[in-house]
Amino acid sequence: LALRLSRFANGVSELHGHVSRAMWQRVWPDVPKNEIPIAHVTNGIHTRSWLCSEIARLYERYLGPRWYEEPTNRTLWDRVDLIPDAELWRSHERMRERLVGFVRRRLREQLRSRGANRARVRRASQVLDPEALTIGFARRFATYKRANLILSDPQRLAAILNDPGRPVQIIFAGKAHPRDNPGKDLIRQIVHTARMDPFRRSMVFLEDYDMNVARYLVQGVDVWLNTPLRPMEASGTSGMKVVFNGGLNLSILDGWWCEGFEPDVGWAIGAGEEYADAKYRDQVDSRSLYRTLENDLVPLFYDRDANDLPRRWIEMMKHSIARLGPVYNTNRMVQQ
Repeated sequence: LALRLSRFANGVSELHGHVSRAMWQRVWPDVPKNEIPIAHVTNGIHTRSWLCSEIARLYERYLGPRWYEEPTNRTLWDRVDLIPDAELWRSHERMRERLVGFVRRRLREQLRSRGANRARVRRASQVLDPEALTIGFARRFATYKRANLILSDPQRLAAILNDPGRPVQIIFAGKAHPRDNPGKDLIRQIVHTARMDPFRRSMVFLEDYDMNVARYLVQGVDVWLNTPLRPMEASGTSGMKVVFNGGLNLSILDGWWCEGFEPDVGWAIGAGEEYADAKYRDQVDSRSLYRTLENDLVPLFYDRDANDLPRRWIEMMKHSIARLGPVYNTNRMVQQ
């Protein structure tokens, strides 16, 4: 009824529009699929709701105050190149340090609420490293989002996380629907893995996910991980929130990332393939994820100059902000 009577219908990303036209072809049985009147308007985020004050001050100083009023103006975003590498990096490092402090406090509260002994509560103050490459995964724990994909090969993951010269850490957060038992099983698997010796200090699950937790995460992580089953992610917006704070995306080519991805703004897991065999598909995607971490992402983060600055990583941060910033915001979405 809604589709027949509406003046306009749209998906929330280009891929979602394509999928929706196939799903609703029965409403227009005589119309070719590519002419079915369902368009797309890709989602965006309200920038100032998610932007940390540290980075906002840099934008005001180097982009000028007009960026608040004209967030879709690409010319203004091109001025991101004017921000000195050291200033952008030090601001981002402070946000990562703030995130680690928040996680430690939150973890201590979780343990106390469950009656953990004092020694275990004290150990919570030692989890994570404020200087280590930090990956974030936070969202609703539906099975199609595959929160456990990165756990597919625990031995290989442990080697990545515990490299003494190039440490990596992962922060998980989220909730499952109360009736979604498979989703709750994913959370149990992550919590169980995080308690194992190889992951005790480098993997954390935060309970009671809300907007406050989300802000700390999107403002402080270096990389945002997204591993849905393509093409089941209609759009996704959490990855957009890290862009404005200098974070980079590592994602399956699904939802908005199909449009946003370029090799110098982030990383793609796979090449947009779809497989009928679920087990084989997960194997292919997990291997692609591990290879990207081992060969591209981690080496780039720890490639430092004499001033301890990861110049090529910072270059990617700037490319991501300048190219994605003027597009994936609510101003553009509403105008469109």
